[in-house]
Amino acid sequence: MNHYKWDTIADETLKPLVSRRAIHTEHMTIARLTLGKGALVPLHQHVNEQVSNVESGALRFVIDDQELIVRAGESVCIPPNAPHLVLALEDTQVTDIFTPRREDWISGDDAYLRR
Repeated sequence: MNHYKWDTIADETLKPLVSRRAIHTEHMTIARLTLGKGALVPLHQHVNEQVSNVESGALRFVIDDQELIVRAGESVCIPPNAPHLVLALEDTQVTDIFTPRREDWISGDDAYLRR
């Protein structure tokens, strides 16, 4: 069994207005991201199924050319390989769950998040 405390996990600044803390288990990745108003996660896709849980603020998702606003207390599931982008409409805290785990994040091959 592993026990994690979010406040002891290093906060990684990816670019201005975007930072994350992540836990990688054998089969999934859980990440808490902070996105400042106006932050953009550019169009990308990955093999992972993703569930995004907005804790505070609001995000505009475009998934497979469909737009959806997700606010605090709401979640969205992004299917594997679906092209998507995200725009922070407000300062936002979001918890993302990925399965399988994000091998690209572990290896440092996540340049799309840093643009």
